[in-house]
Amino acid sequence: MSPARFAGAAAALTFAAAAAGCGGVQAADLFLVTREGPGANEHLTLLVNEEGGVTCNGRKAGTLDDAAIVEARTIQEDLKEPASEHLRLAASPGSVVRYQVRDADGTVEFSDNSPHQPSVLHKLQLLVLQTGQRICGLPA
Repeated sequence: MSPARFAGAAAALTFAAAAAGCGGVQAADLFLVTREGPGANEHLTLLVNEEGGVTCNGRKAGTLDDAAIVEARTIQEDLKEPASEHLRLAASPGSVVRYQVRDADGTVEFSDNSPHQPSVLHKLQLLVLQTGQRICGLPA
């Protein structure tokens, strides 16, 4: 097979594979949150990608609405500093839920009542709660 013909065949195979969905581009992950607490409904592993795709406890569950996608992207941007510093906040007495969030910049660990939380962690807790209920099907 001549080099020109081989290149044409290779290009045709690449196009066919892409058209068939093989080797397609996947949206990058924004963050992965693990929430742990005493109740069965407190346990949640939530993966959110940049297109709003949501995976709950390893199961693809749905997509965030446009406003929630914007909020998730804002949270991811605001997590850059605490994640790159690998922020770990201790729980105060009476804590019920513990969180760990990982993104490309690092990991943050905190509890629902950790003192000195940056505002982004409150926003993250709300997003996790709402997404857990609306998309993952956890009870209110």
